[in-house]
Amino acid sequence: MVAPALLPELWTEILVPICAVIGIAFSLFQWYVVSRVKLTTDLGASSSGGANNGKNGYGDYLIEEEEGVNDQSVVAKCAEIQTAISEGATSFLFTEYKYVGVFMIFFAAVIFVFLGSVEGFSTDSKPCTYDTTRTCKPALATAGFSTIAFVLGAVTSVLSGFLGMKIATYANARTTLEARKGVGKAFIVAFRSGAVMGFLLAASGLLVLYITINVFKIYYGDDWEGLFEAITGYGLGGSSMALFGRVGGGIYTKAADVGADLVGKIERNIPEDDPRNPAVIADNVGDNVGDIAGMGSDLFGSYAEASCAALVVASISSFGINHDFTAMCYPLLISSMGILVCLITTLFATDFFEIKVVKEIEPALKNQLIISTVIMTVGIAIVSWVGLPTSFTIFNFGTQKVVKNWQLFLCVCVGLWAGLIIGFVTEYYTSNAYSPVQDVADSCRTGAATNVIFGLALGYKSVIIPIFAIAISIFVSFSFAAMYGVAVAALGMLSTIATGLAIDAYGPISDNAGGIAEMAGMSHRIRERTDALDAAGNTTAAIGKGFAIGSAALVSLALFGAFVSRAGIHTVDVLTPKVIIGLLVGAMLPYWFSAMTMKSVGSAALKMVEEVRRQFNTIPGLMEGTAKPDYATCVKISTDASIKEMIPPGCLVMLTPLIVGFFFGVETLSGVLAGSLVSGVQIAISASNTGGAWDNAKKYIEAGVSEHAKSLGPKGSEPHKAAVIGDTIGDPLKDTSGPSLNILIKLMAVESLVFAPFFATHGGILFKYL
Repeated sequence: MVAPALLPELWTEILVPICAVIGIAFSLFQWYVVSRVKLTTDLGASSSGGANNGKNGYGDYLIEEEEGVNDQSVVAKCAEIQTAISEGATSFLFTEYKYVGVFMIFFAAVIFVFLGSVEGFSTDSKPCTYDTTRTCKPALATAGFSTIAFVLGAVTSVLSGFLGMKIATYANARTTLEARKGVGKAFIVAFRSGAVMGFLLAASGLLVLYITINVFKIYYGDDWEGLFEAITGYGLGGSSMALFGRVGGGIYTKAADVGADLVGKIERNIPEDDPRNPAVIADNVGDNVGDIAGMGSDLFGSYAEASCAALVVASISSFGINHDFTAMCYPLLISSMGILVCLITTLFATDFFEIKVVKEIEPALKNQLIISTVIMTVGIAIVSWVGLPTSFTIFNFGTQKVVKNWQLFLCVCVGLWAGLIIGFVTEYYTSNAYSPVQDVADSCRTGAATNVIFGLALGYKSVIIPIFAIAISIFVSFSFAAMYGVAVAALGMLSTIATGLAIDAYGPISDNAGGIAEMAGMSHRIRERTDALDAAGNTTAAIGKGFAIGSAALVSLALFGAFVSRAGIHTVDVLTPKVIIGLLVGAMLPYWFSAMTMKSVGSAALKMVEEVRRQFNTIPGLMEGTAKPDYATCVKISTDASIKEMIPPGCLVMLTPLIVGFFFGVETLSGVLAGSLVSGVQIAISASNTGGAWDNAKKYIEAGVSEHAKSLGPKGSEPHKAAVIGDTIGDPLKDTSGPSLNILIKLMAVESLVFAPFFATHGGILFKYL
């Protein structure tokens, strides 16, 4: 009998929900502070209030007061633009969720019918899979509870994205108004708003998962194998909604962005976010529905799947056999500690230090990653010491592997630090402070073609170090603790998700703030400040995508291991025809998926370009600024196109495991999962970094902060036009195809795990008759 963990079960039952509640309370506090910046003409109310009034700015005077601009009309205009963006984003998400809701109901029925049919809808107890001397709950119960978990995961994912979008649209104009007082004050509002989303998502995901486990435990009792198998539906629900959110939101935002850039900046030579551009509101709406709502659902899905993978592997190890609840909840304890660590880390950006000049913005955001990683390392050591027995066994493909608690600590740490390495490599290749992006900008001297060549080469090269980091993480974590080690390594990478989401959401909020400043006709100095915030946000958004892709690789592998065990596959032999055809098809799927999503963006952008051109050509006085463009038509084009175009890629991902598993069997499906993982990670990293590099090369030329950059500019020069074309090509790569690929590899793996009992019983019908 293995000694239990030091932390008693009662304390685990108390600590996990308390940490989740603390995270939710902290997010509400951050929202309250942001809300004190008033969208009114009362200058005294337009302050972040409290002890921070004298910090993070150049003083409380307003630039408009110096330059004689009518402050009252500016504030009213900002409020009007913010309302239009918020209404557009809310309308799109409600439309998207109506379609997604129909899918959710249909797929929930599929889960129940398929899993219930494993034993002919029998209500009799059955011998346990891994211990035939004991009896477990019937397959029908697993079908029912998996369906409930799926719905809970889907609803939580949808709410995560929606609430993130609401806080982002709530904060964008407030960030613009605070930029009148200084770049530091604008930074604080944008970062606090990102923190609202980060903590709300991390804490609510943990709380819902914890409550679900405890409610299911009332029925399952000692049958932890069945309990945690049912819980995997939670990860499937989270990721399936994330797929549609990422693809739909990505198509929306890039259709508007490409349309606005090609006609406005290239053909008409007007500034970005110019209010004369008919696509400008749709572009700003897209930032919120794609980069905020889609990204929030994506990272929630990663967290849910990593937790489910760890729990299902642990349930058939000594934790599950001995019913050690504290050790079983080790993944949840890591996430709980992560919330507390991120809370402390956030204070370094908002309270302990102040931003005074533009050059301090990016280091402040990067320090968030470093500080959270260092403190979290200590936190993991504490959790591993009190939450794990000194020695225990982990299921390893038919055998039980003896593991020490310090080995599991190292597994989590290797994932945590690999995430940081991936983040900084991503930053090196996408930030215009370093030579790779500056070389891409320099290539614009000879036109768009060389810009595209340099950008593609940069993206391919940027894959090398992240893949080595992921490979080393897999080797170390698997050597120490088999697939459970890989699962907790993924959780390590996601343990600081609240901080990661805060700096990720900060980017689109700053981007919107700049757009609002331009549309409201505010001072050029304010636009310079919001552009500085946005440039730092572009880099941190790329870092966030790197984290998401790296964690997806580890999560997918952990889910793959759980699937292989659950499906009863002893070895995945790549020399057998069943597996090799699966590998080939699986490696092809990310290319097929990317082709579909990029063509979708192209089709939607084509309609947008035609509409923007039509308005410029047919509305008298539009270019002169005496007439208003028809923003609503452009918003409708993006909405209709994204809803229509998100369905085929979604069906490709959701139907592939069902078709392969049912017709070709679990061996072929294992090959498909391995192939999609290997090629999907590479394409996702290169696509995201290529797009990020092109974007920041354009901003490098526009900012003109160095002699080299000035020699390529100014806006409207031939090198700048070449950079805009590169940025336009990169938009669907970095914001639609690239980020969606990490959902593809995770979603197919978790779906295969959920349906593993069905595939093991009824799958491979074609090979049975050949």
